[in-house]
Amino acid sequence: MAKKVKAVIKLNLPAGAATPGPPAGPILGQHGIPIMDFINQYNQATQDQKGSIIPVVITVYEDRTFTFETKLPPVSDLIKKKLGLEKGAKEPKRETVAKLSAADLEEIAQKKMKDLNTTDLEAAKRIISGTARSMGVEVENG
Repeated sequence: MAKKVKAVIKLNLPAGAATPGPPAGPILGQHGIPIMDFINQYNQATQDQKGSIIPVVITVYEDRTFTFETKLPPVSDLIKKKLGLEKGAKEPKRETVAKLSAADLEEIAQKKMKDLNTTDLEAAKRIISGTARSMGVEVENG
């Protein structure tokens, strides 16, 4: 018989460097999950992605066991890494901090596609370019 799901928790945590402090600790604690068990497993699973923020979806069962699935870094994180940016523009409508080439846009869209709710590459590229523009990154038309 399948275990009964008690809760599904979504968190964005630093890869390979999550700690039992906020945000993870208090949220996991309120659901009765052994915090260090999760932290150790998450850090081990994301060790090779250090320096990124990795979203995680944790499924908590009534017997206090859990499973989790990691996602790809947020689109803004992928764009910043690709362009070597520290952060986006302070005033995105007035200020341009970088330019994303059509090839880079397509590469990010293909990488992130399984986490986006589309299977259409063009739609994925529109989602990515919207995020880029909101960060003050100009997008080249391919």
